[in-house]
Amino acid sequence: MTVFTLAASLHSMGIGPNPVEPTTPPGFDPNTVTPGVAGFVAIALVAIATIFLLVDMTRRIRRVRYRGEVRERLEAEQAMIAEGGPVEPEPDERADR
Repeated sequence: MTVFTLAASLHSMGIGPNPVEPTTPPGFDPNTVTPGVAGFVAIALVAIATIFLLVDMTRRIRRVRYRGEVRERLEAEQAMIAEGGPVEPEPDERADR
């Protein structure tokens, strides 16, 4: 009941949906509206930033992968030392890498 009285009082004060449609100036063609130079510059900056981020991400992923490979080699060498095997890998193992 109070919702209806609140709506009626707001409507009587002129607060409510606006029934007036916005108008466009005479001679305005909505098909010719473009973002202009500012829009082009903004999109170009976003594209350049994206390219830099992708290059940086690729570099970081590659670095993590190389660190993992080095860690595996070091662990393999330590395991061979613990077993009493040769410290240096065999010559044919080096040729594989």
